[in-house]
Amino acid sequence: MSSWRVEYFSDDFERFYLRLPAYEQAVVTAAITHVLEAHGIDAFDGGWGKPLGGGLYEFRVQRSLDAILSLAGVAPSQSETMGRQVSLRVFCTFHGDRIVLLFHGYNKGKDPSKRRQHKEIAKARKALTAWKRDH
Repeated sequence: MSSWRVEYFSDDFERFYLRLPAYEQAVVTAAITHVLEAHGIDAFDGGWGKPLGGGLYEFRVQRSLDAILSLAGVAPSQSETMGRQVSLRVFCTFHGDRIVLLFHGYNKGKDPSKRRQHKEIAKARKALTAWKRDH
């Protein structure tokens, strides 16, 4: 299985990532490395998210760090917090043979409201439209 390359559309993803607590950052990093880079678009067949239409995808990180590492065959650490499940969303698209383009994300566990979800999806659609216009 060849791996996918992850790229960033703008600084929005980095801002989202840097605002997360350290544990959530570790979970996102593990999910991107062991799921998106390893499986690309096929990860969405395994319950990691869903297509939102027009080439936009919602990558759902709803597992603990232990669970992600275990799925990847990596030995989990002995830390108590490693088993804490998160609920994070990352919006992305796929292009070319092996490229995942990340737009931004949000912590759904902190604000699970439909209003917030719709706002974040609209923001991701705008980013996708801007990217398509330039490519």
